[in-house]
Amino acid sequence: MPLVSIVALSHNHARFLPEALDSVLAQTYPSWELVIVDDASTDVSVAVIEAWAAANPGCVAHIIRISAAESRGACAAFNHGLARCRGEFIIDFATDDVLLPTRLAEQVAAFASVGPQVGVVYTDAELTDEAGTVLRRHYRRDAAGQPRPAAPSGDVFAHVLGWYFISSPTMMIRRAVFTELGGYDETLAYEDFDFWVRSSRTWQYHFLDRVLTRKRLHPRSSSRSFYRPDDPKLASTVRICRKAVALCRTPAEWAGLRRRLRFELRQALRYGCWPEAHALAGLLATVPGVPALMRWALRQVAGLAAWQTAAT
Repeated sequence: MPLVSIVALSHNHARFLPEALDSVLAQTYPSWELVIVDDASTDVSVAVIEAWAAANPGCVAHIIRISAAESRGACAAFNHGLARCRGEFIIDFATDDVLLPTRLAEQVAAFASVGPQVGVVYTDAELTDEAGTVLRRHYRRDAAGQPRPAAPSGDVFAHVLGWYFISSPTMMIRRAVFTELGGYDETLAYEDFDFWVRSSRTWQYHFLDRVLTRKRLHPRSSSRSFYRPDDPKLASTVRICRKAVALCRTPAEWAGLRRRLRFELRQALRYGCWPEAHALAGLLATVPGVPALMRWALRQVAGLAAWQTAAT
């Protein structure tokens, strides 16, 4: 049975840790290892982790504690854990989320059914509030119960450029994908968009239409601050889009990138993220398929954003 390595990332998740770690212990699939990485928590997370490990001897392969002085962000924290993993498959597990009992078994079975060209199996998820009350599913459903918009399988590169459709916590990833990519890019402020872009260029994805994860929504979630002018994640998005320019090949892929750049530019302008707006407008103006009049308009937007950047 293939070994599954679960990299459990904790940052001030003390109140959620017992439920998250217990959900690993409750898996019906027996071949797994747990690597816990605490990234500079300032609450009692480390104490909770140590107490849980003591109460469940032999269940934790490694506990990695990263101090505030050593912390370089979530991407680097995950890579620390990844370096200790032995599994054929990897799960990046935030410890404010919950794995449902058959998650590992069903995703390993899915990998066995689709073949070695598939690098990622992802699923639907239940979204919960801080107390764990289920709010809705990640995918909306039509009258026939099908996800809308549809969740694609196979070559998804053009799709991941154009829109966010994957619930990151649901992914099980073939270790060979991380070996090829060299893990997450530690220079970025967040990981998933860059991972999707780089991995889907050479690996296929498979959607398993099952709910196997509960993702917790709460006010401290990093996604809540994405478009604040002082938040570094939008600048990372610009860098990822520049990577994508070098990877695009087909009209559908260029169309996906244009859609992404337009969306991110609108958000940057809406929230006053002027340096990023300048960069996004300039990048969009260079992408194939943009009409000449729009290129002119984008140059004006870039100029305005540059003026606002200087003014602030």
